[in-house]
Amino acid sequence: MDILATILFAVLVSYVAIGLLAGLAFVVVGVARVQPAPVTIGARILLLPGATALWPLVLARWFSSQRAP
Repeated sequence: MDILATILFAVLVSYVAIGLLAGLAFVVVGVARVQPAPVTIGARILLLPGATALWPLVLARWFSSQRAP
């Protein structure tokens, strides 16, 4: 049971680490591509936790917005 808990914890930590990197990149660079209106620093701070938690969806939206003309 300890091995299973260790594996699950490692998966959780990996998910959060990747999410934090993707969330920071999105908040710094990507939000301007997805959102046509200007985004303030306060809004970017509020977007970071959601972008970190939902990073697969955020990256999919970000990459699909880059393909559009």
